[in-house]
Amino acid sequence: MKLLEIQSSPRGESSDSISLTKSFIEACKSDNDSIVVDTLNVWHESLPEFDYEAIGAKYRAVKHETMTEAESNVWERIQSLIQRFQNADRIVLGTPMWNFGLPYKLKQLIDLVAQRNYLFTYDGKQYGPLLNVDKAVAVYTRGSRYLEGTPIPPSFDYQAPYLDFWLRLIGVRDLRSVIVDNAWNRDRQESEVSLASGKAALEKLVDWFLASGRAIPTCDDADLRIGGTALCSLENRP
Repeated sequence: MKLLEIQSSPRGESSDSISLTKSFIEACKSDNDSIVVDTLNVWHESLPEFDYEAIGAKYRAVKHETMTEAESNVWERIQSLIQRFQNADRIVLGTPMWNFGLPYKLKQLIDLVAQRNYLFTYDGKQYGPLLNVDKAVAVYTRGSRYLEGTPIPPSFDYQAPYLDFWLRLIGVRDLRSVIVDNAWNRDRQESEVSLASGKAALEKLVDWFLASGRAIPTCDDADLRIGGTALCSLENRP
């Protein structure tokens, strides 16, 4: 099994999202030692800029036109990133919330690899996926809770909804998302409880993740909620 691990925090060993995804992957590897992990850290990859040449290459590729040397060079780098998605049987992605959305380096990766006729199709009327990824796990950490009737309602969340949508768009057939609220705030004890609950929720997904068929994970924890959009949300309650 080939597993693509996407890390999007620059904090390394201090990162909660990286710690959670690595813990999940180690649990998977303990059950299946044939797993091969390709770790893509968006801060270590020296991602090419999605600039004039990259955009030019994008449009020339769609139109099957000849590229300039600069366009060809950047397109080769983009293709190497796309290939890592195409080679994956499973995806594990972890990301913190930055300004209610994604770290800009993760968005840069998405803008580079989300190319028409490579990760998705578009015929002028509808989109179609091109990846063949059976399952994925997305881990979202954020410093607060998002509740109706508060200064930060769920409508402020531009992190999980966007990334869940994008993963399904490109071809992830079965996605489970674990959201860990209060991962960092003034009450470190509360944060530690949230992170421990997140780790426990991920451990419950190991069997489902490794199985060849689809299965809906069961949730015994009162703080684990799985909704119709396959969203696992961890919230601390008093």
